[in-house]
Amino acid sequence: MQADFWHKRWERDQIGFHQAEVNPYLQQYWPALGLAANSRVLVPLCGKSLDLLWLADQGFRVLGIELAEKAVEDFFLEHGLQPRISQQGVFKVYAHGRIQLWCGDFFALTAEDIADCTALYDRAAMIALPPDMRQRYAAHVNSLLPEGSQGLLIVLDYDQSRLDGPPFAVLDDEVERQFGTHWQLTVEVERDILDESWKSLQAGLTRLVERVYRLGRKGVR
Repeated sequence: MQADFWHKRWERDQIGFHQAEVNPYLQQYWPALGLAANSRVLVPLCGKSLDLLWLADQGFRVLGIELAEKAVEDFFLEHGLQPRISQQGVFKVYAHGRIQLWCGDFFALTAEDIADCTALYDRAAMIALPPDMRQRYAAHVNSLLPEGSQGLLIVLDYDQSRLDGPPFAVLDDEVERQFGTHWQLTVEVERDILDESWKSLQAGLTRLVERVYRLGRKGVR
């Protein structure tokens, strides 16, 4: 799955993954993380998510990383915001208020770039990537965020043999394998949403589970 895939999806407006409202799991479970006011939150593969605005409205500084520049431009345009545009290494940075969206390849991000980030919000990154890239993604996340960081990870669990991704199925054992060494993982909720997905029903799925993990970064070993 190359960069062109996502650029074409955005150019053709094939963005069924975009939610037209703030994610309810974010609203329900984020406050319990108890993050300090003005903490900086890393949001990988953020698209033009309304979750970015919600986090900023709660008093957090938001650092979204997005490959498709159209998604970044659409975010500010649709909310009537005029961003300041600058360059940070290989990233083109769009900034307004508490929100910075860095346009570029997530894998080019360094720990120095996000040295003040102490939180992670992943609703759409892990499930957007095929298995080999998910392993690389998780390793990169583990290398970026410091001890004591907290966050939320939202995944889907279903029979991948019946339906092609994205979004891809990410099972509990994979989450444990990719993140368990570096993060304390707590399942906050798991809910079968099959009846809410016509595409999944048509594909013959018998279950489509949303699972929300609370993440707590362990000490470096």
